[in-house]
Amino acid sequence: MSIASATTDFLVTGMTCGHCEMSVREEVGAVPGVANVEVSAQTGKLRVETDGTVDDAAIAAAVTEAGYSATRA
Repeated sequence: MSIASATTDFLVTGMTCGHCEMSVREEVGAVPGVANVEVSAQTGKLRVETDGTVDDAAIAAAVTEAGYSATRA
């Protein structure tokens, strides 16, 4: 049995540079079930591909751990 993948977009506030992107990418990428992370400080957008079992709260908590805040887009 395979679990369907899901893609979710978030808006991240506080990012200003490539280092910000890297911090968010590392924290979110460490969440179990996250398959891919795309993040842009320029647009403030975060796109997360998961195996379908990751909830928004886990992603938001990882972004908070990186020092920023996220809301589902």
